[in-house]
Amino acid sequence: MRRRFFRSPDSEENPQFALGRRGELLAARYLRKNSFRVLYRNFRGPHGGEVDIVCRDKSCNTLVFVEVKTRRTHDFGGPAAAVNEAKRELITRGALAWLRMLDNPEVLFRFDIVEVVETSSELSFNLMRNAFQLPDRYIW
Repeated sequence: MRRRFFRSPDSEENPQFALGRRGELLAARYLRKNSFRVLYRNFRGPHGGEVDIVCRDKSCNTLVFVEVKTRRTHDFGGPAAAVNEAKRELITRGALAWLRMLDNPEVLFRFDIVEVVETSSELSFNLMRNAFQLPDRYIW
């Protein structure tokens, strides 16, 4: 008999994952308050790729793929600095999977980053619109 072990909801979660999950929740709230409609959180493409938040910017009717980066301090630079080429490729693959599901090549879309910095005394957000572009080598 094979045993499966599931983590109970009360078990301790890795602090880094907990911070990231909290940041994504806070970022989704921030986006809703700033004219975005959140469509999906933590999208995973069927063949790889991931997007933290898929939403629509109601002010310009644009589909937005959002990467959320959360930190407790600015000691190591801005959170967006962690969105390196490998991470951008992962986000791009997830976004292309979403676009394939829509089957609409005319849809306007962009890639944003939301930086969330939660210190013991304050909470700050920085929305970076058009943080990066779809590389030319990708076609969907």
